[in-house]
Amino acid sequence: MELFAAMERDDYEEVLFCQDKASGLKAIIAIHDTTLGPALGGTRMWTYATEEEAVVDALRLAKGMTYKNAVAGLNLGGGKTVIIGDPQKDKNEAMFRAFGRYIQGLNGRYITAEDVGTTEEDMDIIHQETDFVTGISATYGSSGNPSPATAFGVYQGMKAAAKAAFGSDSLTGRTVAVQGVGNVSFTLCKYLHEEGARLIVTDINKEAVSRAVEAYGATAVDPGEIIGADCDIYAPCALGATINDESLPLLRAKVVAGAANNQLKEPRHGDALHEMGIVYAPDYVINAGGVINIADELNGYNKERAFKQIAKIYDSITRVLEISQLSGIPAYAAADQLAEERISLLRNSRSTFLRNGQHALSRR
Repeated sequence: MELFAAMERDDYEEVLFCQDKASGLKAIIAIHDTTLGPALGGTRMWTYATEEEAVVDALRLAKGMTYKNAVAGLNLGGGKTVIIGDPQKDKNEAMFRAFGRYIQGLNGRYITAEDVGTTEEDMDIIHQETDFVTGISATYGSSGNPSPATAFGVYQGMKAAAKAAFGSDSLTGRTVAVQGVGNVSFTLCKYLHEEGARLIVTDINKEAVSRAVEAYGATAVDPGEIIGADCDIYAPCALGATINDESLPLLRAKVVAGAANNQLKEPRHGDALHEMGIVYAPDYVINAGGVINIADELNGYNKERAFKQIAKIYDSITRVLEISQLSGIPAYAAADQLAEERISLLRNSRSTFLRNGQHALSRR
C-alpha cells in the first residue's frame, strides 16, 4: 500500500502509528479533516488479517466521521482509531493507558470514544491518561453508553424517510425488517413497537432474537431471509455492505433506513436504489445520534439538550432526500454534497480571514 498516495487521494491530514511492546498495543490513529474542529471518532479493536487491512479501515472510518460530523452540524472534524487485536483476549489496562498517552500527545487534535470491540470501561482507563476521550462512565459526568442515543436518532431518521416514501411519517402498521438486534437496534425496536410497527428480526445471536420476540412480539427469520422479507422498511443494523449485487434483486422494501455503517457495498449500489425508487437514508446521517450525544459532553453533558439535537436527524434526512429529489441524484451523493459544502464554506472563510490578516500586517 502506498500510504501517502492514499492520504493525498482523500486529503487526510495525519496518520499516527502507535505501539507499546510491553502491553501489546498496535494502534493506528487516522485524522482526516479538522476544518470544522478537532477530530472526533471512536476506537475500534478488531482482529485484522493484515496490517494493511487495518490501515485501510482506519482511513475509511476517519473520512466517514468527517462527513458524519459535518452533516450533523457539529463543530468537529473526523478521525478514527483501530487497535489490532482480539477484544476478547488481548485487552489489558496497560494497553489502554499507553494508548491514552498517545492521544494526550496530540494535544486535543483528536478526541476518541468507544466503538466496535471497545467499551465504556476501556474509555475509563484511557481517561486516566487524557481528557480527550468521551463516552466514559456517568460517574465522571459523562453520557455513558451511546447506544440509546443512536437508536433514537435512527428512529427519527426512519420516520423522515417514511414520510418521503409514503407521504406520512407514521410508522403505525408499517412492517420493519431489522437485520441485527444488538444494543442499538433492540432500543430501536422498542421505539417502533411503541408506535405500533410490526417487526421482523434476525441476528446470528439467537438469544438476542428471542429477546426481541418476547419483548416486542417480533417475527423471527433466518439471517439469509431478512433482505427479501415482505416489509415496508429494511433496517440494516449489524453488518455493513448488505446492499449489494446479490441483495438488490431480493429487496422488497420501499425504504432502507438503519443503524449499520457502510450499508452500501459500493456507491453504485446507492445509484441502483435511486433508480429503483427506493428511499435510502444515508447511514452516516441517520446513525449520528451517538456522536451527537458524546459531542455534548464537550460542553458538560446535558441529556435533554443532547436528545433535542439528536431529534434534528429527522430534519437532516428530510434535507438530504429533498436535495436528492430536486437534483435527481442518489441520496448518498446528496449527503456527501451537504457535508462537503459545509466544510468548503468554512475552509474558504478561514482562508479569506487569514489573507486579510496578512494584508493588514503588510500595511503596517
